[in-house]
Amino acid sequence: MPESIPQFYKRIQRCDPQLDATYSKDKPYFSVLSRQCNFGTVQFSYRDFYKVTLIIGTGKLYYADKWILVNRPALMFSNPLVPYAWESISEEQKGMFCIFNEQFVQTEEKTGSLVNTPLFKITGDKVFFLDDVQIAKVQDIYTQMQEENQSDYADKSDMLHCYLHLLIHTAMKMQALNHYESHPNASRRITELFIELLERQFPVDYPHATLVLRTPTDYANRLLVHINHLNKVVKETTGKTTSELIAERVIKECTQYLLHSNLSISEIAYSMGFDTVSYFSRFCHKHTGKSPTEIREQTII
Repeated sequence: MPESIPQFYKRIQRCDPQLDATYSKDKPYFSVLSRQCNFGTVQFSYRDFYKVTLIIGTGKLYYADKWILVNRPALMFSNPLVPYAWESISEEQKGMFCIFNEQFVQTEEKTGSLVNTPLFKITGDKVFFLDDVQIAKVQDIYTQMQEENQSDYADKSDMLHCYLHLLIHTAMKMQALNHYESHPNASRRITELFIELLERQFPVDYPHATLVLRTPTDYANRLLVHINHLNKVVKETTGKTTSELIAERVIKECTQYLLHSNLSISEIAYSMGFDTVSYFSRFCHKHTGKSPTEIREQTII
C-alpha cells in the first residue's frame, strides 16, 4: 500500500498541528514544514500524496531503474504515480517542503495548463538544481506559503494554490541538465515495482472505478521504463512474461467476482476494463478453458 500522509509524519517523527484525528484523505490538506531528513535511506515506495521539496544537503534520489546525485541545492517534485527513495549522504539535511493530498489539487490544475509540469507528469525531470538567486526566491515562496497556511484568511486555499503555481513555474524556467546513473539492481527493482503496481489495481471498486492499467505498455509508462525493457527484466526475474502475469491476476480477480459476488457478468467485464462481454468471455476461456458462466456455476470444494 502507498504511504499515507499520517504514515509519512510518523516515519519522520514529526507532527503537524493541522493533522489531527479528524484527518481524511477525502478532505483537502496542505502544509508547509522545514526539512529535517534522518541520515540513511528512505524505503523505496509509492506515496499517496504530492510533495515539493527544497533540498539543501547531499543525497541520492532513486527511481525504478536509475538514480541521480543531488549534491547542491535543488527543488524536487514528487507525485503519487512515481515511486522513489532518498538516501542521505551528508549528515546535514535542510530545506523546506510543502505536502498536500489529491483533494487539494484542483481539477483544472491536473487537466489545464499545469498538466505537463513536473508536478503531474510521469516522465521528465523531477529535480531542478538552483543557483544562489533561485534559492533565495524559492525560500521566499516557502516562507510566504508557511505564513499564509497559518493565517485565518478565509480564502487562503486560493493563495496557497497561487504559491504552488509559482514554485512550479520557477522550476520550469530552469534548464534541466540532470545526469542519471543506472541502478545496479534495476531489473529486480523494476520487477518488484511492476508486481506491486499490478496488485495495487485490485480490488476494483465497481461501479465507482474500473481497472486502469490493462496492458504491459500501461505499466511501462507508469514505471518510466521502455516497454521492451520491462518485458525483458520481468521475464528474466519471474520466468513469465508481463502479459502472462497481468492475465493471471485479472483472471484471479474475475473468478473471485464470479464466485463470490452478485455482480452480473457484464458488470464484471466492465469493471475489469473489457469493452464487450464477448471479449471478456473469450479472455476467460483462453486462460481457464471455461466461460464466465461455467466459472460462476462451478462448485467450490
